[in-house]
Amino acid sequence: MADTPILILAAGRSSRMQGRDKLMELIGGEPLVRRQARAALDAGLLPYVALPGPDHPRSLALDGLAVTPLYLPGSTEGMGGTLRDGVAALPASARFLVMACDLPELTSADLSTVSTTDPGNALIVIATSADGALGHPIAFDSSLRPAFANLQGDAGAKAVVKANRKRTMTVALPGDHATLDLDTPEEWAHWRMNNGI
Repeated sequence: MADTPILILAAGRSSRMQGRDKLMELIGGEPLVRRQARAALDAGLLPYVALPGPDHPRSLALDGLAVTPLYLPGSTEGMGGTLRDGVAALPASARFLVMACDLPELTSADLSTVSTTDPGNALIVIATSADGALGHPIAFDSSLRPAFANLQGDAGAKAVVKANRKRTMTVALPGDHATLDLDTPEEWAHWRMNNGI
């Protein structure tokens, strides 16, 4: 597993956070972006983190971690551009993972579950919530790397998944670990109150 890269998507704008940055929200005193990168390391993965720029607070928050920062021109286009350029920047490997950075309940155990799942003849393994809602992380067979080359806009990898739906499997993670994202200060406050954070 130590040779499996994971592309962590952390180049977005947090446009609904009223001036705050959701990826810099603290959980146990640690910025979310650092927590997610550390979880990937703890799962034995090679983190490649798509970031807005080298002087951005998110980049500085990763100081001291064995991660590879990626500053991608395509990120200005949206998620599709980030995925296109990010996957192209990953090292050769049998498979690779992609994960949104803004899922505060994801754990290193969750990342390990997805990365170590035997896909059989499946080309894609998608994490789901306990009730089956599709989420992150997603593991892709390396044969799908060319399919990312034409992504653009903000649609993400939906076209890649749709084209390979017959060779896709799902893995349920606990609760809402794979799907819970917090996009507003109110959602963060509610989540913290419910979790005693």
